[in-house]
Amino acid sequence: DGAIRVQTILDVAKRRGISLPATTAEELKEKIIIHEPATLTKFLEKFEEYMHVIAGDKDAIKRIAYEFVEDKAKEGVIYVEVRYSPHFLADCDVGKPIPWNQTEGDLSPDEVVRLVNEGLREGERAFNIKARSILCCMRHMPSWSIEVVELCKKYRNDGVVAIDLAGDESMNLEANPEHRTAYEAVEVLKAERVGHGYNTLQDPALYRKLLEQNMHFEMCPVSSKLTGACDSDFTQHPIITKDKANYSLNTDDPLIFNSNLLLDYSVVHQHMGFTEEEFKRLNTASICLLSPFMQHKVLISLRKTTKQVCMKHGLA
Repeated sequence: DGAIRVQTILDVAKRRGISLPATTAEELKEKIIIHEPATLTKFLEKFEEYMHVIAGDKDAIKRIAYEFVEDKAKEGVIYVEVRYSPHFLADCDVGKPIPWNQTEGDLSPDEVVRLVNEGLREGERAFNIKARSILCCMRHMPSWSIEVVELCKKYRNDGVVAIDLAGDESMNLEANPEHRTAYEAVEVLKAERVGHGYNTLQDPALYRKLLEQNMHFEMCPVSSKLTGACDSDFTQHPIITKDKANYSLNTDDPLIFNSNLLLDYSVVHQHMGFTEEEFKRLNTASICLLSPFMQHKVLISLRKTTKQVCMKHGLA
């Protein structure tokens, strides 16, 4: 839901008769994107600009899944996982109030997952890459979490590969100041990877333990700057190459951050001195959580494409 084409939002709004505060893609883009570092809360507010257009619409949900795969294929991606909250795209069976001030309809979270899976599969066939999904529990909506677990179980052999805990951490910390978010994710919830993970550096004992466990960190440099999670000076970014950690480079909500994977790669090449060898190492490490069969398939493609992509974009 943070990787939707602006033109698609306009198209769906026109079809559904929904008015928007902009009439062109450029105008709407300026309303949505974040240009300067802000807070995570301010970033999350951006979804209110457009989610009411897409949520509850079956054709739109399948379309955005398909277009997501096409966009990733154009970036040179060979295996991608997209994460989203099925409840945020539904308009029934989500309790009250229904997200984005929708009126009640007939699109359940279960149906959302089915539609996303269909769109991803069609995109896979059309663009010759692998696409899987991760379903999100939301910190501020614990009543949804059990159903998310059940949906993961139901679709675990049909495109869904993981479960995620997402949302504004500060809301949880304000209510429960004694909580240690990263610690609890690893020790209580038994996380197999940590999104962003910069807060773990504030707990040296935990960080060392994660390194020993070969914990996977999902790094998103552009996002971490624009949400205020890290120093806005990329040269001061706490990405953990010096420790040979197991991590990957990712995009995070490219619609809102006006980014793509190449931008994140360019940032670490320009400001952190990443070389082709480091790109190879992190991409090889990032497939560690895949099934052995999928690891083999992705590794073969990875060896063919990494050098080509680096040379094409001057990242070698």
